[in-house]
Amino acid sequence: MVRAGLTVDRIVQAAAELADEVGLDNVTLSALARGFGVKDASLYSHVRNLADLRTRLCVLAAREMTDRIGAAVAGRAGKDALIAFADAFRGYALEHPGRYAAGQLQVDPAVAAESVGHRRSIELTYGMLRAYGLREPDLTDAGRLLRSTFHGYADLETRTGFSHPRHLDASWRRSLEALHFLLENWPRTAQPEPRSTGAPPSAPDPGPAPAVGRNAGGAGHGIEHIEHTREEEKTGE
Repeated sequence: MVRAGLTVDRIVQAAAELADEVGLDNVTLSALARGFGVKDASLYSHVRNLADLRTRLCVLAAREMTDRIGAAVAGRAGKDALIAFADAFRGYALEHPGRYAAGQLQVDPAVAAESVGHRRSIELTYGMLRAYGLREPDLTDAGRLLRSTFHGYADLETRTGFSHPRHLDASWRRSLEALHFLLENWPRTAQPEPRSTGAPPSAPDPGPAPAVGRNAGGAGHGIEHIEHTREEEKTGE
């Protein structure tokens, strides 16, 4: 019998709070059950197992982070959008380290395809980079650079991996200045990379059609899994 008041949303929210408090690796169904004052079996009426719970945490983190980033970049472009995007990314990672870690997990592509946060991550990243005049494959290359920088900095900061006395915010600002300069002066790829579309060489480039691909992870992962094929465009119409 399902315990009154115990829902999937309550369980996932409790797991998110516990992850931020004790770390994602320490979140277990037993620990959650103790927090709710129930037996472990009561949770299995709502989540299948720990893997299912972690997937739900990943989806939650992706939605929360992209909501924050979306609000931050609204009405901005270029350098202003880059800084707003980066600050929102870093802020979420520092305020919610457990959820952020969950957001980096790999999830089933079918789950990612239905996740608003995963898809919005792609849209927000590409929207910001297009303002710099980038097209494929430069969009993907630039997206990977940004994700590597944002994630690497936030991950090291949460692990207290920086020991130099220079203030972390000062280094962060200089890093964003450098990224902006690089994006404005990005070395453009002369010719698009060959794609097996079956179209003749003279066919016009239809432009990127974002789609979540295999082994998709949370917010930030989306830019790693964008496929551009005419077949996907046809099925998306």
